[in-house]
Amino acid sequence: MTAGGLVVVAEDDPAVADLVRMYLVRDGFGVQTYGDGVSALQAVRTHRPVALVLDIGMPGMDGIEVCRRLRADGDRTPVLFVTARDDEVDRVLGLELGADDYVTKPFSPRELVARVRAVLRRSLAEPAQDTRTVGDVTVDLVRRRAYVSGREVHLTATELDLLAHLMGSPGRVWQREELLSAVWGYSAQAGTRTVDVHVAQLRAKLGPTTPIRTVRGVGYSADVDTP
Repeated sequence: MTAGGLVVVAEDDPAVADLVRMYLVRDGFGVQTYGDGVSALQAVRTHRPVALVLDIGMPGMDGIEVCRRLRADGDRTPVLFVTARDDEVDRVLGLELGADDYVTKPFSPRELVARVRAVLRRSLAEPAQDTRTVGDVTVDLVRRRAYVSGREVHLTATELDLLAHLMGSPGRVWQREELLSAVWGYSAQAGTRTVDVHVAQLRAKLGPTTPIRTVRGVGYSADVDTP
């Protein structure tokens, strides 16, 4: 077993798959590559990898359907999508798919590895010993669960960490660049759109009692006085 654990890569372009595999192996991961969605889905269910790098445009079952089926099974394996077009980002991170992050082609293999590392830090981090509550929403950082009025809401590792970060300082306004650095672990040069998409997804899951407030032109905060 390699130090970083097993990463499943689902990519139907052999050249891209080999490049991603090479860089992940160089960074200490074990890697299995698959060229279609059905094989990738079976591999995740069989081998239980630490992460899944998932291309959208694959023959047969596409990446979106692979992720949807995993989440429907209750599988929370961290998923990093690879998208061919920037206009697919909202579709990738939305629709309750539960993706943790994404990169768009063409991408730097080093950036992809850094994104995988960041996703794993969030999903495998030692839990803090506290519970945070703002309004009707509670985040249990020991069990890594979120609740609305006592009802559990299923969040990805990234969604939970973003919510917990906002709730850790109620009323404070966080700039998108600050959230990208604190939650995702990389600089704003990577683009802050992912913050907006994750906030939208969190609001959809938390419902009308969401504590997340938008401060126009600045960023986001967690506040019980949410318009």
